[in-house]
Amino acid sequence: MFKMPLLVVSVSVVLLVVLIIKFKLETFSALLLISLLVGVALGIPLANVPQVIISGMAEQLGDLALIIACGSMIGKLLADAGGSYVIANRLIGRFGKAKMQLAVVLASAIIGFALFFEVGLVVLIPIIFEIARELKIPLAKLALPMGATLNTMHGLLPPHPAPTALAEIVGVNVGNVILVGIVVAIPTILISGPLWNTVLQHFFPGMYRYQIRLNGFDADEKSPCQQTLPHFSISLLTTMMPVILIGFLTVFRQFTHLSWRATSLVNFLADPDVAMLMSLLFAIYTMGKKQQRTMSQITHSLNKGIKQVALVVFLTGAGGAFKAVLEQGGVATYISSLFEGINFSPIVAGWLIAALMHVCLGSSTVAAMTSASLMGPLIVQTSADPVLVVLAIGVGSIFGDNVTDAGFWMVKEYFNFSVKETFLSWTTTTVMIAVAGLGTILLLDML
Repeated sequence: MFKMPLLVVSVSVVLLVVLIIKFKLETFSALLLISLLVGVALGIPLANVPQVIISGMAEQLGDLALIIACGSMIGKLLADAGGSYVIANRLIGRFGKAKMQLAVVLASAIIGFALFFEVGLVVLIPIIFEIARELKIPLAKLALPMGATLNTMHGLLPPHPAPTALAEIVGVNVGNVILVGIVVAIPTILISGPLWNTVLQHFFPGMYRYQIRLNGFDADEKSPCQQTLPHFSISLLTTMMPVILIGFLTVFRQFTHLSWRATSLVNFLADPDVAMLMSLLFAIYTMGKKQQRTMSQITHSLNKGIKQVALVVFLTGAGGAFKAVLEQGGVATYISSLFEGINFSPIVAGWLIAALMHVCLGSSTVAAMTSASLMGPLIVQTSADPVLVVLAIGVGSIFGDNVTDAGFWMVKEYFNFSVKETFLSWTTTTVMIAVAGLGTILLLDML
């Protein structure tokens, strides 16, 4: 087995970028090729490498394929019926161009409280695009703060899986994690969202392009303003339906005592896959039948919604393959061994381990869980606030999103970035989330 797993990871990322940018190799093919080479370099038996790659793709797509597809179809139905146009205009009228970034951050925080990062992304991107198009401003100016907000909420606040599980592992009250997490999230979002976005736009103005079309829109389709528009309330309800099903039911489940049958029903409806499917059926009615659209028109929207995310789904799967060979190759075990016997602050140590794990493995959940398991004994030995340790691990697990993470490829496609632009914009944004979050946590610890 190769004795320097971190060197293998570093070289593989550089080689992947060179293949895509320098040699113009198609991204999906490049990811699979690098996954194969890395599996061999890390000592996975040759006969097992193909199965590891396939399993990695299956695991990743098993979690995200239905969510991405349903989210895209809901977004297309909203766009074609004019629902996203109605919501965009209401937000523009209420907040104006000058305050639109803050409006987007607020909306993203509300939606991101309950929805996974990937779900929130596919739900919000049609609305964000519509706002940017109406205001005639670059999509990235609104999309990057949206992404920063969603990712911060995903890493810091229950009921998201990583912070919820961390609270259980460390043994702290989930309610306390939520309360302190909100305090940490506010400055973290403002710094990594609107503030860092301004810095990026100053130094890399080429990434901030005005777009008249989002991927999957037909050039000959009518503008929503030429159609009979749905009411704002029904448009907002359609957009928020995944939030209602996942968020409300998850919170309801945690704070109420239900019978076995009622619990089973709530768990079923609150499952992200089921919630997205139910939301799609709701959107077919509200943005289709209720708007007097024919089944042919509805089907056309659904087909376009699927087509526009085909590449996103394949790239997400390939990213899962890359992540799988790194995990099977023992990278997590190697990183864990580097931190054995650590003797400094559990807050900083937990953040460092989670950050390194995420950069190498591309999984925030794996990074957070591994870090928490290593930090448990150290928290007992010191006087560190366990709530702050949980939050430090959470923001650390966001650090340095790159080609090993499915979110990187989703941002690249949805925001219409090149690989280089995604590194410059999104990777640096996730670094800012982690750094700003840690700074806020250390300040709270001092106080």
